[in-house]
Amino acid sequence: MFEVLLHTALNHLVRDGALRVTNASGTTSHYGDGTGPRVAVRFTSHRWQRAVVLDPELRLGEAYMDGGLVVDEGSMADLLQLLVRNTALREPTFLTALFRRLRTWIRTLRSNTPLRASRNARHHYNVDHRIYRLFLDSDMQYSCAYFTHPDATLEEAQEAKKRHIAAKLFLNEPNLKVLDIGSGWGGLGLHLARTHAARVLGINLSDEQVKIAQERAKAEALPCEFQIQDYRALDDTFDRIVSVGMFEHVGKRHYDTYFRKCFSMLADNGVMLLHTVGRWDAPSITNPWIWRYIFPGGMLPSPTALRNQIAQAGLSFVGSREFGLDYGRTLRQWQERFAAAWPKIEPLGFDTRFRRLWHFYLAYCEAGFNSANTDVTQVTLARA
Repeated sequence: MFEVLLHTALNHLVRDGALRVTNASGTTSHYGDGTGPRVAVRFTSHRWQRAVVLDPELRLGEAYMDGGLVVDEGSMADLLQLLVRNTALREPTFLTALFRRLRTWIRTLRSNTPLRASRNARHHYNVDHRIYRLFLDSDMQYSCAYFTHPDATLEEAQEAKKRHIAAKLFLNEPNLKVLDIGSGWGGLGLHLARTHAARVLGINLSDEQVKIAQERAKAEALPCEFQIQDYRALDDTFDRIVSVGMFEHVGKRHYDTYFRKCFSMLADNGVMLLHTVGRWDAPSITNPWIWRYIFPGGMLPSPTALRNQIAQAGLSFVGSREFGLDYGRTLRQWQERFAAAWPKIEPLGFDTRFRRLWHFYLAYCEAGFNSANTDVTQVTLARA
């Protein structure tokens, strides 16, 4: 029964590409028009085949992590590119649509309170920092790079991203007070202090990231302070506010709180730069596999939702720019670096399942950006 359902679903879905699937009974079928990279996958058990048929958005990644789905030709990135590209052209199946509605309803009941937001941040960002050091650029930038020319390296593109953000913040005089919401390992804040003589306060909910950022600031004797702090608990005024890759974790129920808080903290002539991943159609909960294993609590905003919330909070919309394809390129380089670094990562105590988990995560996100399902938006705001 489930093999018939699998064949029917793939026959309906995959019109573009070249996909070969061997089911758990050993029967092989071909799907697509034969164009593009050839991809061949194989189910190793009826249990995982049944799970993927019933709930592909969650179980496909789990099957790959646990060896229930094996890629025999091409790569997982190729498979996900093919599936995402074809899914964008088709309506979801009845079961997929049902699971989406149920998950959306359940997640709307789970508000990102300060306690839950802190737990969600630690879930991903407290993974052993030595892993991040092995596949990120030397400054440990963990957000979309900005590729200014085709031959740019990841290091050059991440430096360009920081310069680009600094320019949009109009740091035209020294000693401006800057708030960095979701400051990561401190790279952006340190850059602003180092190159623009800004006084930076970075806040973050990952104690591991804050610890490293504090050590970096102390080593360079820069006017940067990094704290474990929720943005809702701050009570201060800043000339500039910047937030890169954090808004995705705020949650739709807290958009109004977020922007009103930023308005209250911004000086009268203040400027804010918001860098976030979003969707063009409507605000959307993250993919269920990403939610469970990578970013619990994630919600991707839409441009319309952003504009509405910004206006309601009293902030002025200055302009925006989108460059999601740069994130696809960034993620591809992270995948290649992670794979090359695996011989150094494995001795740190991580197994094959962990490697597959990260491979699927990076490949899935790359596919989303390359297909324009998701995008990167930089929004410049002002108090006046």
